[in-house]
Amino acid sequence: MAQDIPLQRQADEQLNSLREALRTHSVYSALSTLDDIRAFMELHVFAVWDFMSLLKSLQSTITCVRVPWTPSAHPAAARLINEIVHGEESDIDAYGLPKSHFEMYLEAMDEIGANTQPIKRFIGALQDGQSVEEALTTCSIEPAAAEFVRATFTHVDSGKPHVVGASFTLGREEIIPDMFLEILSQSGARDGRFQQLVYYLERHVELDGDTHGPLAQQMLEALCGGNQTCIREGMEAAQQALRARIALWDGIAERLGAAAPENHAELAPA
Repeated sequence: MAQDIPLQRQADEQLNSLREALRTHSVYSALSTLDDIRAFMELHVFAVWDFMSLLKSLQSTITCVRVPWTPSAHPAAARLINEIVHGEESDIDAYGLPKSHFEMYLEAMDEIGANTQPIKRFIGALQDGQSVEEALTTCSIEPAAAEFVRATFTHVDSGKPHVVGASFTLGREEIIPDMFLEILSQSGARDGRFQQLVYYLERHVELDGDTHGPLAQQMLEALCGGNQTCIREGMEAAQQALRARIALWDGIAERLGAAAPENHAELAPA
């Protein structure tokens, strides 16, 4: 019966068309120069940031971050999310220093010459006490990135760990690191000029493929616990997350398409 279909099988059946739309999106064919990568990163950085927000939302609801401490209702999921947090929030960068993957991404943006001012203004507004919505508005964040963040926070604000877990686990992209590395290889830019970007991308591939991907799947299984209502709500959240990602890709593709050809720096080594 349909209600007895396991989570992974439902994910394969219900998400494959959206995943295929992401894998074959026109934004990838538009990425051929370092200027293209810069433009991509300037919007994609907001997805890197709100990925961390999904992660910390899961940690705060699945584990106990209050004093006095009390046991988690989801001990297996708590262990898994703490392992993922350790890798994403406190990894080791290219120079052996502890750093979050978001901070590594910002440094890679600086290294490649991408504009980090919008995301830094946004983070500063949050640190000053503004809500996410207020910061998106007062900082005039580009619509494609702002709408993606809003979609993510509908899941964060749901108060349902399985919804946040599905958005986190099933609504993320897998193609970007390999794609960027291929562009850098073709350009000869893996010659030491962009050490931090290459390190970030290779680390991302290593952790997601070997560790974080499987851990996240186990965590989501634990959160749903075979409950078909939770699985259904999780699948709906994953579909929403993937549609939001496609809309972000649409916005980036439009931005790249609007760039004049003469403004596209060729990939020949400097």
